[in-house]
Amino acid sequence: MQRQAGFTLIELMITMVVLAILAAIAIPSYTDYVLRAKIPDATSSLQAMKTKMEQYYQDNRGYPNAGTPCVTGAPGAGQLQLPPTTYFTMSCTTAAPYQTYTVTAVGNAGTDLEGATYTIDQTNSRKTAIAAGSHFAKRGYAPGTYTCWVSRKPNLC
Repeated sequence: MQRQAGFTLIELMITMVVLAILAAIAIPSYTDYVLRAKIPDATSSLQAMKTKMEQYYQDNRGYPNAGTPCVTGAPGAGQLQLPPTTYFTMSCTTAAPYQTYTVTAVGNAGTDLEGATYTIDQTNSRKTAIAAGSHFAKRGYAPGTYTCWVSRKPNLC
């Protein structure tokens, strides 16, 4: 008699179950890792803007006071150029007598970061606001306002 080579149906089913369990663990971890890798796009840009604001203050004894203190294109007199970002929209505001500022990075609409807002001000106060029902909140980040830059679940800084 000759023995037949191959796999039985039970062996194939066990293999499929093992692969399904591994995929169920790996895919959510990978998507969370990819999301966390996008957050430094905001935090590094906010730090860069903080440095530019402080340099401007050193030179002018006040923060930019133009109608639009920060622009994405070429800056004019009394303006600073915002760093380019991929996943966030940057903006900044100053208030008379131009001794305070707030730089903001808002997650772009239609991305996993929609609903996430990161800010920094002249006192180096870092905040994160996560909108309820947003894409970012649906990824497992609890809605609310935090006194730090949230970088990973469960809202750890």
